[in-house]
Amino acid sequence: MKLFTCFNCGNLLYFENTACTSCGAALGFFPDDMILGAMTPTGTDNLWLAQHNQRRYKMCENYAVHQVCNWMVAQQSQESFCPACRLNRTIPDLSIGDNIRLWHTLEIEKHRLVYSLLRMGLPLAPRSQRQDGLEFDFLADNANLFSERKRVLTGHAAGLITLNIAEADPVLREKMRNDMAEPYRTLLGHFRHEAGHYYWGRLVAGTSWHEPFRQLFGDETADYGASLERYYAQGPAANWQESFVSSYASTHPWEDWAETWAHYLHIADTLETASQFGLRIAPSAGQDPKLAVGLETLDPYQPISFDELITDWLPLTFALNSLNRSMGHALAYPFVIVPAVMEKLAFIHRLVSAYR
Repeated sequence: MKLFTCFNCGNLLYFENTACTSCGAALGFFPDDMILGAMTPTGTDNLWLAQHNQRRYKMCENYAVHQVCNWMVAQQSQESFCPACRLNRTIPDLSIGDNIRLWHTLEIEKHRLVYSLLRMGLPLAPRSQRQDGLEFDFLADNANLFSERKRVLTGHAAGLITLNIAEADPVLREKMRNDMAEPYRTLLGHFRHEAGHYYWGRLVAGTSWHEPFRQLFGDETADYGASLERYYAQGPAANWQESFVSSYASTHPWEDWAETWAHYLHIADTLETASQFGLRIAPSAGQDPKLAVGLETLDPYQPISFDELITDWLPLTFALNSLNRSMGHALAYPFVIVPAVMEKLAFIHRLVSAYR
């Protein structure tokens, strides 16, 4: 994720900011320029002047009405919603309890997903505009109990991603993480995983990438329902660590793809953040030259070889894990990228690069 600068006072800004903490200027994210910047009211209802380009914009309706978004829409656009909120088909019932807070949390992570997809130049349009577009349903259970396998299921079907809004509650999500024996479970991870299912249909199925996909991930025509039942009844495949990025990836080729896709987005976004902070990894112990790397000029969303990407990534993960352990937290990156997973990640990198 990029860091941004307030055009009013030069203060450092973060992606979710709606006001500069230094000068108090109102902020908006302008997806046409991929910039978060200061803006001033024009005196006309809901019209704002962007300081970085002196153009007029209106707040996304979810920004102006609900404050769950900070993205802007060009004045001349016929759209009321920004490119991220335009993807929503169903939002939570805002008359119920804590739903506005949960929805806000969902939108923060969904907007981060959309940011990455836009930076990668991937196709992104709502299903209301394209039959092969993307939409989201944010739904709640009818009871207080939350279960991964009952009630509202988080998943993807034909371009529609459904998320149980209980995933936005950190207490319930942590309970599910323990119940499911998952070392890593985040809301952003859910978004990236389910988006992977969507892009398999958009970029792989029926294309020249389909057969190479099968050679790496397996034949997706294997019975999906039976594969899930076997996983939940018997656990992951034996020795799954030798071929998969996570135990769940061993369930079925579709899940292997989605888990690896999410992982690729984790890598790209985290490397961009590290670069924006000017990080340089130079361990004071050991003699492995591969652990020393400078990330100051890296942009993982621009043309770059996979070898360079992964060479920069691995030293950063060692540093991240060491920092987390020093704070008494679990590993920030509880994964091992074995050669088979490396090959799958490289495949996704080639596909995304070719589409771009």
